[in-house]
Amino acid sequence: MTEFRISYGTDVSHALRDGRPVVALESTIVSHGLPRPQNLRVAREIEQTVRDAGAVPATIGMVGGELVVGLDDAQLTRLATVDGVSKLSVRDLAVAAATGADGATTVAATSAVAAAAGIGVFATGGLGGVHREAAHTFDESADLITLARTPIAVVCAGVKSILDVGATLERLETLGVAVVGYRTHRFPGFYLTDGGFDLDWSLESPEQVADVLAARDGLAVHTGGLIIANPLPVDEQLDPELHDRTLTDGLARLERDGITGKAVTPYLLAHFHSATEGASLAVNVRIILRNADLAARIAVASAARSTAVAA
Repeated sequence: MTEFRISYGTDVSHALRDGRPVVALESTIVSHGLPRPQNLRVAREIEQTVRDAGAVPATIGMVGGELVVGLDDAQLTRLATVDGVSKLSVRDLAVAAATGADGATTVAATSAVAAAAGIGVFATGGLGGVHREAAHTFDESADLITLARTPIAVVCAGVKSILDVGATLERLETLGVAVVGYRTHRFPGFYLTDGGFDLDWSLESPEQVADVLAARDGLAVHTGGLIIANPLPVDEQLDPELHDRTLTDGLARLERDGITGKAVTPYLLAHFHSATEGASLAVNVRIILRNADLAARIAVASAARSTAVAA
């Protein structure tokens, strides 16, 4: 009889055992978020960025029904290059495991698995959220409800600008998910430095984020995730006029082609890539590399704080 459990890569297993800093990474960006063959190259760059900042990368995914925290290079290559890799949210994990699927974990699934594995920091590009016209479609990412009940710190560039940013922030407030800007009081809009909304809180250093995480644990009051919104510098964002034109055209195409549900995000991201002649892809890569670096520095600061307290 098959035993279903989380498996760990060697480096991740040793780091968790020794209390060294670990950063969770999603695999959906590898299988569904970036085009081939750049996806595998960027996946390796993301992991190396985490290592260069002093932490251990733990890319999470499913290979042949085995849920792995810390994919090795062969497993990463498989998810980046084979066809038919499923996009796995939390609800899909058990079914995918039981049916022996290859699967890439979303923000929601990665957050849940990372927390179960004892990993407290996760780097991604942009969160899912409330979709436009959600009042009629009820289309809302599982990322939000998962973060409401999962004690993990997520470094991101806000939510994707293809979503309803204001409604997403309202839902996060209702769900009790804390959102802080990293050196900003404005919520970033993924491709754009400024997503158009203010934030109540701003933190200035990885050490300050580590203090917040320690306070959350020490106060022993149940809370969910902490979102650290890390905006691109203005000179690295996608040209705002190009962004707005591309988004307007993409939304019209969505309606024309009848695209709904979880197909919306990859459809629009592919449209951005095509319509901007690759400029959006370059921005996307800058986002995830910057977030991986910051997440690693937060993980290092948290580990150092824990060591100092224990001493």
